[in-house]
Amino acid sequence: MAEAEKSVRPKSSNVWEHFTLNKQKKCVNCKICKSDMAWHGSTTAMIQHLKRKHVGVFDEEEGSSTAGKKQQTMRGFLMGNASCTPQQAAILTDSILNMLVTDMRPLSMVEDDGFTKMIHTLNPGYTLPSRTHFTKLMERKYEETFKEVKTAINTNNSKLALTTDVWTSVATEAYLGITCHYITDDWDMQSFCLTTMPLHDRHTASNIAEWLEQVVARFEIPPSKIIAIVHDNGANIVAAANILEEKHGWSSVRCTGHTLQLVINTALKHPSIEKAVGAARCLVEHFKKSELASSKLREKQQQMATPEHSLVQDISTRWNSTFYMISRLLEQRWPVTATLSDSSVTQRGKRYLDLKPDQWSLLEELSTVLKPFECVTVFMSGQKYATISAIPPLVKGLLKSTQSAVYESAPLRAFQLTAVQQLQERWKRETAFSDGAPNTVIFAMALDPRFKKLSKFLSPDEILLVQTKLQTMLLEESRKMDLQQHGSDSVVITSTNTTANASTPLVATLLDSLLGSDGEEEDRAGEAEDVHSQVRNEVLTYFGEKSLDKEENPLLWWKANNERYPMLARLAKSYLCIPATSTPSERLFSAAGNIASKKRASLSQEHVDMLTFLHCNAKCLNKGSERE
Repeated sequence: MAEAEKSVRPKSSNVWEHFTLNKQKKCVNCKICKSDMAWHGSTTAMIQHLKRKHVGVFDEEEGSSTAGKKQQTMRGFLMGNASCTPQQAAILTDSILNMLVTDMRPLSMVEDDGFTKMIHTLNPGYTLPSRTHFTKLMERKYEETFKEVKTAINTNNSKLALTTDVWTSVATEAYLGITCHYITDDWDMQSFCLTTMPLHDRHTASNIAEWLEQVVARFEIPPSKIIAIVHDNGANIVAAANILEEKHGWSSVRCTGHTLQLVINTALKHPSIEKAVGAARCLVEHFKKSELASSKLREKQQQMATPEHSLVQDISTRWNSTFYMISRLLEQRWPVTATLSDSSVTQRGKRYLDLKPDQWSLLEELSTVLKPFECVTVFMSGQKYATISAIPPLVKGLLKSTQSAVYESAPLRAFQLTAVQQLQERWKRETAFSDGAPNTVIFAMALDPRFKKLSKFLSPDEILLVQTKLQTMLLEESRKMDLQQHGSDSVVITSTNTTANASTPLVATLLDSLLGSDGEEEDRAGEAEDVHSQVRNEVLTYFGEKSLDKEENPLLWWKANNERYPMLARLAKSYLCIPATSTPSERLFSAAGNIASKKRASLSQEHVDMLTFLHCNAKCLNKGSERE
């Protein structure tokens, strides 16, 4: 310890247990909160810091620290009147911060009377820090978590995919959500939130492309490491993705869920269907607004032994919510009809709320035809398993189920015809192979052991082209890895000896390296031939094996067969990590919507980004640490 520190230590030695002196900078560092403060040879400022920031550390009456006192029992910790130790205070403060982030509570909650009284009841000796203090802790936690996420992404050797979407909060502030996805060495699907970035300029294609590049650069992700970007069908987002595809080679993948939304919305635009769905919507709204109607409905459900489920209100931007509304209404048809017939619930002039028999029949048929679409939407929205490879099989399945169905009503036949046309038109690019196109979906399907038998989707000539293209990609990947490992051949002269005896072998070595030798060329040719043979054998053997059952997990299959197909396995990691939908980035906005709620609409956009980042990445990082 420095001499200056020793000279002041006897006067109040307990204070120095919590500080470190930096004599050169004339400052002290608090060991508890890591903050620095100026030091002028007195401990007064340090004592005041302990009393103000770390209640219970310094006992003014006894002039000694409470850190060395006997550990309290749990009862004493919760109910005792003794002051908190620094360790207890730190644990409580960290726990409160984690609660605010996990449950998406406003930071101002720490200043609410009810919350402060509850904390005082649990531990009267603990002084709750201010909102400003928790804001600083949150910012510090964000920086730490940011480094963890960046390290996790950059230590991963396989390529990754991005999803992105734009959202507007209740405060009419725009945000750009970005998530990244990759497959770990253990063949687990990993996802991270990168940002909920506030947008201050116009949402043009060039601006969106630039914002995406900024986020990628901030995490120090090489552009060559990104294989695809998944987005919705908005014109500006599509144009931005095309810019990045041309500039960096990132494949542009349109969100399957959003495309299905467009298919269903177009198919539902039949007057009779729109009228029946609109009537169902008005009926549900009536029960949602009337407490008496809801109460009577529960009574009828009990009398008729019907499941006591509430009616579901649909959302215009989610077609499957319309399906859920119709399905629940059909389940509760007779309790609803009985409730509406009660004069105390429905006035004589509002009997029109009940649906007509032909409308009920139309909704039954509509529920049947929408069920397969709902099943596909739910499956495609997952992010813990491979989804992009299932697009062609599921589109084909939707076409088959829609075309084979027989409907009595003209509106449903019109829906059937429109849905088939939309499915064929909107997925033409993803379900066909073109030698000059990226073919991201086709390659993902070929690398999925469940769907590698491409004969159901492509012609024999196209299948041969896919296999040939995969071999070319594997050879190119092998060449890049060889360059990274060995680098380019170079000659470095490390000696300048001018004597004749010393210069002769140097010249000979230099000439040998420049001219090469027949043996060296033969070795290299042999190595190249070996790589070609390995690639060809891997591809032929892989496609020659039996396909995996559709219910099996392709990632587990690759984990078990990684050593058999080492080159194909690396390529499979790059393609199977791509999500089929942009749902992960939309889920960010569900969290951000709870954070930027009406109660705290004045929360800064930067803090919305930080809180969303911490909330969405907490589970991923915790699972990663548990595996370690």
